Amino acid sequence: MSRRTRKAAPASAGPARCTVTVCRGCCCGTPKIPGLDHAGQLSRLRQALADNAQVRVTGCLDACEHANVIVVQPTAEGRVAGGRPVWLGLVNDPDAADDIAAWIAAGGPGLADPPGVLDLYEFTPSRRIRQAVED
Repeated sequence: MSRRTRKAAPASAGPARCTVTVCRGCCCGTPKIPGLDHAGQLSRLRQALADNAQVRVTGCLDACEHANVIVVQPTAEGRVAGGRPVWLGLVNDPDAADDIAAWIAAGGPGLADPPGVLDLYEFTPSRRIRQAVED
């Protein structure tokens, strides 16, 4: 006779968080983009966003002409408010992590306007690329 145990319900994950996807594929995060401490950029993002977002690293997002690429996905609340994933390209300034973190701390896509400097980084990838990442 086997004995089944009931698993406890998972603890609340806390408030909803944005997801920040950092490309580290064939061009992003490599010496092909010189003059930037790529590991330092990722570390800085993780530290700055520890309380407000999940940071995940992915392989090539197929937007190499915009390396380094970061995608900020809204929280569920942000999506209900009209927020959609925001693609940031040419994120090769060490201070960009602070601008991204400030925006997400304020609510992120759909809930807060990004700092003006992030407008310089925003781009729209092809539909095929968007669907692969945003689904």
